[in-house]
Amino acid sequence: MPEAAAPKGKGGAGRGAYVDRDKPAQIRYSNISAGKAVADAIRTSLGPKGMDKMIQDGKGDVTITNDGATILKQMQVLHPAAKMLVELSKAQDIEAGDGTTSVVVIAGALLDACAKLLQKGIHPTTISESFQKAVDKGVEVLTSISQPVELSDRETLLNSATTSLCSKVVSQYSSLLAPMSVDAVMRVIDPATATSVDLRDIHIVKKLGGTIDDCELVDGLVLTQRVVNTGVSRVEKAKIGLIQFCLSPPKTDMDNQIVVSDYAQMDRVLREERAYILNLIKQIKKAGCNVLLIQKSILRDALSDLAVHFLNKMKIMVVKDIEREEIEEQLNICTIGTKPIAHIDQFTPEMLGLAELAEEVSLDGSGKLVKITGCASPGKTVSIVVRGSNKLVIEEAERSIHDALCVIRCLVKKRALIAGGGAPEIELALRLAEFARSLGGMEAYCVRAYADALEVIPSTLAENAGLNPISTVTELRNRHAQGEKTAGINVRKGGISNILEELVVQPLLVSISALTLATETVRSILKIDDVVSSNINSEYFIALLLADSFIQSKLIVVPLATEDVGPIPFHLPLPLTPTPCF
Repeated sequence: MPEAAAPKGKGGAGRGAYVDRDKPAQIRYSNISAGKAVADAIRTSLGPKGMDKMIQDGKGDVTITNDGATILKQMQVLHPAAKMLVELSKAQDIEAGDGTTSVVVIAGALLDACAKLLQKGIHPTTISESFQKAVDKGVEVLTSISQPVELSDRETLLNSATTSLCSKVVSQYSSLLAPMSVDAVMRVIDPATATSVDLRDIHIVKKLGGTIDDCELVDGLVLTQRVVNTGVSRVEKAKIGLIQFCLSPPKTDMDNQIVVSDYAQMDRVLREERAYILNLIKQIKKAGCNVLLIQKSILRDALSDLAVHFLNKMKIMVVKDIEREEIEEQLNICTIGTKPIAHIDQFTPEMLGLAELAEEVSLDGSGKLVKITGCASPGKTVSIVVRGSNKLVIEEAERSIHDALCVIRCLVKKRALIAGGGAPEIELALRLAEFARSLGGMEAYCVRAYADALEVIPSTLAENAGLNPISTVTELRNRHAQGEKTAGINVRKGGISNILEELVVQPLLVSISALTLATETVRSILKIDDVVSSNINSEYFIALLLADSFIQSKLIVVPLATEDVGPIPFHLPLPLTPTPCF
């Protein structure tokens, strides 16, 4: 294992250099190695030409994606430092929604730079403080090279969404999905006053069948449940009620038996049931309801055949088995003004929602959907119907649309754009190198190492596109040194070009968020000098953590329980032959 401490030279050589103690140095190097292993695992997924990963979970379900957050979320990572990079990807996904692969790759490159600086005898605190200076300067540089954007500029918004979709599995459908994403966001906000976007107002409905070309944007609500009574499939001027009680004969609270001795008693029971259900339906009709949504019930049948018969005669459209999650998250009942009704006595006209049209539409032999359009609060909620030939395609299309929506949300939060294609990273590297020359001592050395680490993004883009990374980055650095701030890697043409002319742009917030979050995580890992566990034998755990083969195998674990130590989640049999998890 390389030592993190610089050896003392003879005489005055090496005097004053920081010499790390053995155990903290090994812990620090172990954490850095684990973080680099995670970054290397998804590095090949970066960019439009990046590779996809096939992930199989414990149940045998397969996911195919190149989204960094999705890959890391489903990857089994057990090393505590490696988990920090998984959380880093999640944080980027929450903050910006895009750049989840880039942020981990940048963090991996910064960790590699830290390892080299530690080997030269620079103190971890000095490296940490220097990196903070570098990221502060980097944010200034990114802001200075950004271009302001107006939400009324539809063409620029489309270019941003298209750039996000170009690196996805469904990139060939970006001309359809990008306008859909832009229109969806612009319909749920007021462009003049909006400072953020609530993506819960955009309901993504997955429906198996057809192709991605059949995806559509619906200005209203879409339900995947089918209409129960086939006699009523279209209602104009809809008054919509949502009930949480059952339209079926009541049952006793306890498990009782009723003995019927003759036909007269049987007829009386049936008449009572008929009268009870008819009374419920009449009260519903009296309130003016003509579209009825019924929440799914686990106690008894939410809707009896007799109730369906009466509702059909009164021309009331019925959709049952509405899940509670749909009511709370997806259905967004506030859009149509519908309030959940728990008892028939509360069924009044004030509890009903209004819509221009509620209809059941057929999807060319692959099922039906219920569309509710012309809602009372227009523009509050829209729905995107995602179609696909199989489950894998639909799920990847949904993730791609979510990333495109997040890109537009970033532009709403911070209305500025920068070039893509590795251009901002190279510009940052050059400007930070100039900044390093204005500093002195160890800080200058650390800031220069930070600048060099940022070149991992253009280098990886070139490598994944089949270009020579060394010659491509060298030429790109030369073009930026001559003042071409928007020169980037054009992976379509396989060379360097003005990336703004190619309409490859990304929100400023994505780059700033990736840079700051990656630096924060690296600084946190760098300042860790010991690993302590409260649940297991600490010495046994740390011994495993520091084993050469444990580091080289990139963290693998086999559960073990022993009587004397208790449950130990890490076990490597002797000789050490762990199985790699990456």
